[in-house]
Amino acid sequence: MKKIIYLDAAATYLKPEKMIKRQANFLRNEYANSGRGVCARVSNVDNMVRVTRELVAKFINCDSENVVFTFGTTDGVNRILNILRATKGMWGKNTVCCGSDLDHHSLRGPFENSESKFVVCPLDKNLNIDYKKIPYCDVLLITAMSNVLGVPQDVEKIIKYARKKNPNVITVVDCAQYVVHNAIDVKKWDCDFMCFSGHKIGADTGVGVMYIKNPERFSPDKFGGGMVKRIVDKKWILEQEPNRFEAGTLPITQIAGLSVTITELEKHRPDLNLIKFMYDELSKNKRIHIISKPNSSVLSFVIDDMHVLDFGALIAQYNICMRVGNMCASWIHKFFGVDGSIRISVGSWNTMHDIKYAIKIINKIIK
Repeated sequence: MKKIIYLDAAATYLKPEKMIKRQANFLRNEYANSGRGVCARVSNVDNMVRVTRELVAKFINCDSENVVFTFGTTDGVNRILNILRATKGMWGKNTVCCGSDLDHHSLRGPFENSESKFVVCPLDKNLNIDYKKIPYCDVLLITAMSNVLGVPQDVEKIIKYARKKNPNVITVVDCAQYVVHNAIDVKKWDCDFMCFSGHKIGADTGVGVMYIKNPERFSPDKFGGGMVKRIVDKKWILEQEPNRFEAGTLPITQIAGLSVTITELEKHRPDLNLIKFMYDELSKNKRIHIISKPNSSVLSFVIDDMHVLDFGALIAQYNICMRVGNMCASWIHKFFGVDGSIRISVGSWNTMHDIKYAIKIINKIIK
């Protein structure tokens, strides 16, 4: 088989060999369930989870008790909605939630389809969240980086302006795309919740991170093993945070790999000069209309008189992988008046040779 040029890191990141070896070794030699006993293997797994949680906390600048392991960003966002529902006085039919047209379906969908009232914050002329026009809301959803436009938002400023309208607003930040390219600082942002997926940075699927600023303020959304300290008569006495938000068996194999992935990511982030080079070269083709910015982390474009799915089928014949479609981001495509786009994204494995070859084939297909 010919070499596959993988230019779809934004959909899911390829896995570093160190992460694969770490999980394989864990499964072969270390596997046991966490929090389910006192034998040596269980103690070792408990320690692995603790150390990984501390690593994640340092990675996003918070304390370890603020870090909850989930199954991914989508799971995290849905859980946040249910945590708000479960917390007395936090949710009701008059709750106002606010999102923007930068949102991924996974962020906006759960809240827009809930019993709350949903409003949309406009974008400014540069297609960033217009923080000066944030409406009054009880819950504010913030896409830290659009998976179509690839530009980081000023999360700290957005939250400050939202709190001018409502000091008690609950802020939820989706960092699924942001995390691979930028440092996260939840204390600086002063957000209430934040989520990202492990697979977006090279970890396995099935593990994610949910940050909760004040976990003691909220009620758990799930009940099960591991989060109950004891039951006295009919009173449930729960474990301290974050354990009370982690009912059931954790994705322990994926957590073992996550620690390696974070270390590798901090050493080798994607080279966005590759995207800039491709932007400059493809801009020369008059049939290509680029909708992302020159300084973006992704390159998104459409082609005159060619459906994005047709292009995707043609480029795939040359063993080049890139994303085509609406990217689960319907609203921003509606803004541009298109059903979908073509997206190129790079990882730490990509080289200038990959980029030049892809440019050559794109121009060949369009010609």
